[in-house]
Amino acid sequence: MSSTTIAYDPLASAGTWRRRRARIGVHLALAAFAAWYLLPIAVVILNSFRGLDDIGRNGLIAVPREFSLAHWGIVWHRLCVSGGCAGIAPFFVNSLEMAVPATLISTAIGAINGYVLSKWRFRGSETLFLVMTLGVFMPGQMVLLPWAITLGWLGLTNTIAGLVLIHCVQGISFTTLFCRNYYVNIPDELIRAARIDGAGFWRIFRRIVLPLSPPILIVTVIWQFTGIWNDFLFGITFSSGAHQPITAALIGLSAAGTSVHQYNVESAAVLMGALPPLLIYLFGGRYFVRGLTQGAIK
Repeated sequence: MSSTTIAYDPLASAGTWRRRRARIGVHLALAAFAAWYLLPIAVVILNSFRGLDDIGRNGLIAVPREFSLAHWGIVWHRLCVSGGCAGIAPFFVNSLEMAVPATLISTAIGAINGYVLSKWRFRGSETLFLVMTLGVFMPGQMVLLPWAITLGWLGLTNTIAGLVLIHCVQGISFTTLFCRNYYVNIPDELIRAARIDGAGFWRIFRRIVLPLSPPILIVTVIWQFTGIWNDFLFGITFSSGAHQPITAALIGLSAAGTSVHQYNVESAAVLMGALPPLLIYLFGGRYFVRGLTQGAIK
């Protein structure tokens, strides 16, 4: 019977230990940066459950002595914002009525544009794509006056429908860019084979392109919803009073001019306004990264 002896290699052991120490160092550094980055949001979350006396006595950065959800109810139902005291619930609904249809419409148009510009090329299609993507780099301040004239002409000034129109048009550049770059990586042979079999424009789109599109559609939906929900410029410029989205309405809370800042109420209001995008990234973040990178290499 023969026995096998494993020789000890000090160089290999030292290399393994160095790699382990480097990995531990990287993880500790990332944890420190994450803690530093998340500290402000942690302070806001904790203050939303604290009483005003507790904040005044122990400062803004402290653990609550008692947790209370009363401030959340005040914010939702009775908070005075933008000349009314019905809470932020109406403005929250305004943002939903603006963000949901604008996200779906701009994503649908972007998918069709990307399909046309990648699989049904025509003379000048590259130039058209370049012109459309210029909107990605154009600051929103440049289009305020044209949009003011357009909304006045259409009779959509100070309406949720007007904000939906603005975000649909403004979002087409992003959605077209995302979808076109994704659809370019779909093999052209699939499209040619379908055309030889007699499939037309819309049938190919429904039967071939759309079933391959969930990764990029998830990216565009998350991107568009987050950007539209968090938009402040168009909301504060083209809406007022009860027609404002929540981001614009919350400015009225900070500019109320009261001598005593209700930090607990303000913290709860900020968290309510930020909750939908946070939930989308919490549950769809991994799909966002996966869809953004899928198809990057043909």
